[in-house]
Amino acid sequence: MPASDPTTAPPIPARKPREDEIDVHGVTHPGKVRPDNQDHFLLGSLRKQLVLRLTSIPEADQPADAERLASLAMVADGVGGGPKGEEASRLAAEAITRYVTESILCYYSADHRNEESLPTALEEAALRCHMDLTRRSEGDAERTGMATTLTLWLGLWPRAYLLQVGDSRCYLLRGGRLTQISRDQTIAQDLLDQGVITRRQVLDTRWANVLASAIGGPQAAPVVTRLEQAWGDAGLLCSDGLTKHVPDERIRERLLSTTSAKQACESLLQDALDAGGSDNVTILVRRSIRKDPA
Repeated sequence: MPASDPTTAPPIPARKPREDEIDVHGVTHPGKVRPDNQDHFLLGSLRKQLVLRLTSIPEADQPADAERLASLAMVADGVGGGPKGEEASRLAAEAITRYVTESILCYYSADHRNEESLPTALEEAALRCHMDLTRRSEGDAERTGMATTLTLWLGLWPRAYLLQVGDSRCYLLRGGRLTQISRDQTIAQDLLDQGVITRRQVLDTRWANVLASAIGGPQAAPVVTRLEQAWGDAGLLCSDGLTKHVPDERIRERLLSTTSAKQACESLLQDALDAGGSDNVTILVRRSIRKDPA
């Protein structure tokens, strides 16, 4: 497999990045057409408790600093229209943060850490969120159809885990090569995989934005992918408000030319708005930049 494959990273130094070697930023915007923003995002560090870096969730707690155990980034794109979508994405982001924090603290407190248990724990956390949201909408006509995507990146140097439900995406730039790590959980993607439609037809079909899996939807099918981290990686999480308008090659160009995560987020947001901004747009970028010789 090529060296840039995220599952087969080159040899990695034992030392994990310090706080001043992690460049991370996130933005969210309602776009130019939608009256409200149903996206939510979160960037944080899991220590002996969660320490938030940046989030769109209101009134989130901000505990004191401590040694970093893991890094966390997530995007949730609500569906269902109006307040229902916003509530779904906010509740899912809050719940998955709580469940994942519990899982990581249990992992670090165990006498014999078993990394193979982490993918299962992440899948279970997503399904607990799904059940929470489903119960909330049962018997409530105003919340019928309330659901959300959920894309979560959990970094435990030198490994990382991607939890995916829905069609919010995760990309990795390594060695100049941009790779989409996530797989869109849409009806159109299922039809493409089955050979029913071609890649060129994916965006034109009416199934392009119909989710086959969503937190709170008819079905939630969480997928966890294990990755290897490396110095110099640039990772991006986004809602489909970006990828509807900005092609992968443009995303690659922005990540290659950027001088900061903030600049990359703001430039890509402007690209999406300039191309129409027909949906809410959320973008998270994370880079690791080593400040001493390898």
